[in-house]
Amino acid sequence: MKPKILTTLRDYSWSQFGVDALAGVTVALVALPLSIAIAIASGAPPAAGLVTAIVAGFVISALGGSRVQIGGPTGAFIVVVYGIIHDHGYDGLLITTLMAGLILLLAGFLRAGHLIRHVPEAVIEGFTLGIAVVIAVSQLKDFAGMTGPALPAEFLPKLEGLWAMRQSIDPVSVGMGVSAVAAMLILRRLAPRIPWLVLVVVLTSVATALGLAPVETVSARYGALPDTLPMPSLPKMSADLLVALLPSALTIAFLAGIESLLSAIVADRMIGGAHRSNAELIAQGAANIASPLFGGLPATGAIARTATNVNAGGRTPVAGMIHAIVVFLVLLVAAPLAGALVLPALAALLVVTAWTMSEPHRWSDRFRLPKADLALLLGTAAMTVLADLSVAIAVGTMIGLALRLSRGEIEAPSWHTPFRWGGDKRED
Repeated sequence: MKPKILTTLRDYSWSQFGVDALAGVTVALVALPLSIAIAIASGAPPAAGLVTAIVAGFVISALGGSRVQIGGPTGAFIVVVYGIIHDHGYDGLLITTLMAGLILLLAGFLRAGHLIRHVPEAVIEGFTLGIAVVIAVSQLKDFAGMTGPALPAEFLPKLEGLWAMRQSIDPVSVGMGVSAVAAMLILRRLAPRIPWLVLVVVLTSVATALGLAPVETVSARYGALPDTLPMPSLPKMSADLLVALLPSALTIAFLAGIESLLSAIVADRMIGGAHRSNAELIAQGAANIASPLFGGLPATGAIARTATNVNAGGRTPVAGMIHAIVVFLVLLVAAPLAGALVLPALAALLVVTAWTMSEPHRWSDRFRLPKADLALLLGTAAMTVLADLSVAIAVGTMIGLALRLSRGEIEAPSWHTPFRWGGDKRED
C-alpha cells in the first residue's frame, strides 16, 4: 500500500523534473476547461470542478499507487452528482462524497483492490454506455443555446423539458457547437498528440470575445470565478440524511474504484509498469474526503488525462502534482480568462467526451458477444438511462456474477481497456 511517489523519488533527477513539469502543464491545460464543463453538467458551480482538479488531483498523485495517474472530476460522476444535487442540494453532495471517501479508505485498508476486478465487463461497458447517453443529452440545452428552467434529473422528464424549450434554440450556438464537435473529432484523428479539444474551446471563446459569435460564457451565466480556494469546512449533517445518502455514496465509491483502477491499468500498458491497487484506493478515499471539504466534487483517476500525461512524457507522480499546482495558479491569476470560456464549446467538449466513452469502434465486438452477455450489457445501459445508476450497477453485477458461476468461471477475466499499448509489466 506504499504510494508510488516514495518509490520514484529514490532516484529522481532534475532532468526528470523538467519532463514531468512539461507534462504537468500540458495536462493542466486539458483539465481546466474539462473540469469546468463537468461541474456545469453536474449542476454544480463551475469553480467546483477547478477545486476538485486542484485538491483531489494533488492528493491522488501524492498518495496513489500509479506512477502517472491523473485524478480529478470525470464524466462518469455527472449522472449521479446531478441527481444528488437535484434531490438533496449541494450540501447533500458534499456529505455523499465524504462518505464515499471513507468507504474507499476502508476498501483500501481491507485490501479490496483486486475484488473490483470481479465486476463483469459487460456491466462496466453497459453503465459506461448509459452514462455517455445521459451526458450527451444533458448537454443539448447549452449546445443549442436554449433558455429555460433547470432540467430534471430523470432522463425522460429531461427530454420533455428540452422539447418544451425548443423554441428558444439559438442558431449561432448550434452552429458553434456542431463546428466544435466536428473540429475536435476530425483534428484529433489527424494529429492525435495535439490537444485539439482544448484549442477548439479556446478558439471559439476568442471568437466570442472578439464579437464574432455572440454566445453565452461561463461568467455571463454563473458570475465571476473565484481567484482562490475556499477555506475548508464541514457541511451540516444529520442521521436521517446520512442514511438517505448512503446508496449514492456507495455508487460514487464504486465508480471511483472502477474508473481509477481502469485508468491505472491503461497507464500500466502505456509505460510497462504495475500499479498498486490498494494504495490507489486509499488515495481515492483521501481525495474524496479532501475535495468536499473545499467544496469540490467527487474525483477519480481520469483515463484521458492520464494518457495525455504519459504521451507528454510524465513518468512519476510529480507530473500529476504539478498539474494540480498549475490549475491553482490559473485560478489565482487568470480566473477571468477561464470565465470567458463559451458554453456551447464546453458542451461540445462533453459531447465528444461522451462519444469517446461509448467506444463506438467496439460495436462489432459487442455484437459478437454471447447473447446473454450482450443482453446484460444493453440491459445495464438501459437501466442506467431510464432507471438509476445504483440499480443498474447492483442488478447488473448480480446477474453477471450468476452468469459467470453458471459457466463455471471462477477467475475474473481481464478487463478491456480503451487503449492498447504494449510493454512488459514491472512491479516497483
